[in-house]
Amino acid sequence: MGVTTQDASRSGRSARGWLVLSALIIAADQLTKLYIVNNLVYRQVIEVSPLLDITRLHNTGAAFSLLADMGGWQRWFFIALGSAVSALIAVWLTRLQVPAQRLLAAGLALILGGALGNVIDRLVYGHVVDFIHAHYGDWYWPAFNVADSAITVGAAILILDTILDARRQRRATKEK
Repeated sequence: MGVTTQDASRSGRSARGWLVLSALIIAADQLTKLYIVNNLVYRQVIEVSPLLDITRLHNTGAAFSLLADMGGWQRWFFIALGSAVSALIAVWLTRLQVPAQRLLAAGLALILGGALGNVIDRLVYGHVVDFIHAHYGDWYWPAFNVADSAITVGAAILILDTILDARRQRRATKEK
């Protein structure tokens, strides 16, 4: 069964909606980071609650500061990797059969927005600006930002979509 012009047009409109979600994530991420950069000095801490601080930190590595102390090459590596993954996700989004794959599209859109938010940081600052710092007593979770949150939620949605899709396929197989 071929894709009709109407199907392609509908898919394109749906993809644009998901790309708008990605753009909103990028905007929220960049605006919050701009506020932090303009109002806090490096390592300045503002206590929000006994469990949460706003702390301006810089991450030259990946998640959990992986590869942070590698001499600078990682900046360009993560820019290239983030850009390549973002391009693949953007193409994937445009090819989804929405609304049937709405959950998958939402997860991909969140990951795309988060990835591009952090790529922008690396291009502009040479590092990612992190500022959300959760802790309990003397235990501190690594600082993160809006982009990291979007990536994490997007990944959780992809896992959920995979589980639900496997269930749908099992049911379809049983019905045959």
